[in-house]
Amino acid sequence: MLIVGSMIGSGIFIVSADIARQLGSAGWLLLAWVVTGLLTVAAALSYGELAAMMPRAGGQYVYLREAFSPLWGFLYGWTLFLVIQTGTIAAVAVGFSRFLGVVVPAISPTAWIVKPVNLSTDYAISLSLQQLLAILLIVLLTLINSRGLSIGKWIQNIFTSAKTLSLLALIVLGILIGRNTEAVATNFSHFWAIRSVSRIQPDFSWLPAVSATDGLFGLLVAFCVAQVGSLFSCDAWNNITFTAGEVRAPQRNIPLALALGTGTVVVLFLLANVAYLSTLPLEEIQQAPDDRVATAMLSVIFGDSGAIIMAVAIIISTFGCNNGIVLAGARVYYAMARDGLFFRATGKLNSHHVPALGLALQCLWACLLVLPRTRLRDGSGAPLLDKATGVELYGNLYSNLLDYVVFAVLFFYVFTIAGLFRLRHTRPEAERPYRAAGYPLVPALYLGAATIIMAVLLLYRTQTTWPGLMIVLSGIPVYFAWRRTV
Repeated sequence: MLIVGSMIGSGIFIVSADIARQLGSAGWLLLAWVVTGLLTVAAALSYGELAAMMPRAGGQYVYLREAFSPLWGFLYGWTLFLVIQTGTIAAVAVGFSRFLGVVVPAISPTAWIVKPVNLSTDYAISLSLQQLLAILLIVLLTLINSRGLSIGKWIQNIFTSAKTLSLLALIVLGILIGRNTEAVATNFSHFWAIRSVSRIQPDFSWLPAVSATDGLFGLLVAFCVAQVGSLFSCDAWNNITFTAGEVRAPQRNIPLALALGTGTVVVLFLLANVAYLSTLPLEEIQQAPDDRVATAMLSVIFGDSGAIIMAVAIIISTFGCNNGIVLAGARVYYAMARDGLFFRATGKLNSHHVPALGLALQCLWACLLVLPRTRLRDGSGAPLLDKATGVELYGNLYSNLLDYVVFAVLFFYVFTIAGLFRLRHTRPEAERPYRAAGYPLVPALYLGAATIIMAVLLLYRTQTTWPGLMIVLSGIPVYFAWRRTV
């Protein structure tokens, strides 16, 4: 439930539009999700061995620390706190309040409590009713999870069940009820025919702009860039490893949960895309308003009420998703504090046996990430204005942070799985209740595929990969400063 609940957020309902624009055919759209699924399950199977070998709170932080050094563990924990976990919590909370605004229009991003205060040409700070509700959601889930694991588990089970059933209903509606003969004929009769694709502009002048129609190289670049959306829709499955110290029979249950949880979500996500293609022509998927493909599909079936139905489903989905992410994150800060690499107070448990101070610190930083705004610009560099009202439009800082960390998260997955090979060599005698299925071929294939994706992103998504790398590297001086205080 923790894995499924953390993985199913709002991404599956949105990112297929961008993937379709990058790849331009039904076949390549589905293949992108198949490859994402294989990579996710391959990584989960590899993590299963590490989890069974080291069933302690902190999960991935512990694996990197033991495989390489405390520095590597700290860099992961530092990036996790700075943006991976807290930025995701902030983004999902705003997604929750945003879709609540579809049901209750008064919850608007421009219903200001504190109007935007421009801090510079690029940034501002504000508090809208939408932002306030996002903050209240984060605080509520933090308070609930500070009362003990049993309450958080109860919420996780209920909301995960509800949103899994909602996703299954979406699939059935798309494939059986909303099945459009014209869309099926267009999408599946020309399964691999690439059309209407976006060109990918590199930031390096010596690299050519490419698209999926530019031979094998162009298709490879487009496919790797398209993987960003699907991979991160399938992310957060590793959060179960953070809670290993509180799982019964972790040597058996964590590898089993990783395999079953990721496998279940991957199949559901693939079927959801089949449902989209059964109802909507590819062009309508590519051009879905605000990229809300699922809403466009339900609007075909239910008319105007489709948007409300989808909004309710996403409200349920984001609530359950954030509960799982809030629950898991503080366990990493707890493990770091026990090693003297984080604030000492976060290494203590409260009377309910949970790291309440770690939860509170995570809550505070995530809430702060909701407040900053980016000042949007048009092609000429002038502030972007709302066409109807003439009021300046603002983005969210956490959106940039999540873009920056895409590369960093993939980087840590690669290094953690590389740690599996290293530990097999350096600790051959260690007890391994579960051994990674398909070792060494399956984890090696993951390392190769993920490395190719990272290389392409470094070249063709420079503005969002190099900052992510800088966030990781900024932890090096912090690590040595922290070590001197111990």
